[in-house]
Formats: sequence, C-alpha cells, structure tokens
Amino acid sequence: PPHDETGHTWHHPDQMLFEFTKYGPQKFAGADYRSIMPGYENQLSDTEIWQVLAYIKAQWPESIQTKHTEAFAQ
Repeated sequence: PPHDETGHTWHHPDQMLFEFTKYGPQKFAGADYRSIMPGYENQLSDTEIWQVLAYIKAQWPESIQTKHTEAFAQ
C-alpha cells in the first residue's frame, strides 16, 4: 500500500514500522505470507531505517501526523 495518507502505514506504531522494514512482512504475517518486500536489515543500518521512516512521516499531511502521534503517545 502507499505510505501516504491514503495507505495504512500511519495506523501502526513507529516500532512496528521499524521492525516491518528491517525484517520484512513475514515476521508479522508468517513465513508463508507472499510479498515482494524484503527485509532491509542487510542493506540499511538501524539509523538509516529510522531516517527513511522519518522522511515518509514528514510527507504526511499535518492532520495525519497528529493522529499518528496521538494514537501512539506513550
């Protein structure tokens, strides 16, 4: 799905987005889940993954950023 406000990326907490990006969707959906998205743990450092996620989140409209922040405030 797209990572903009029309997708559901913003419905998930940051740590889940990080792990999904680092390890791939199979970690969450099971080994038989079919997806072309790989995990990026061997291509990107943890810092780089967080930077990519920060960039994606910065593209969301302010209203979506606020909803995400409020939904996952600790």
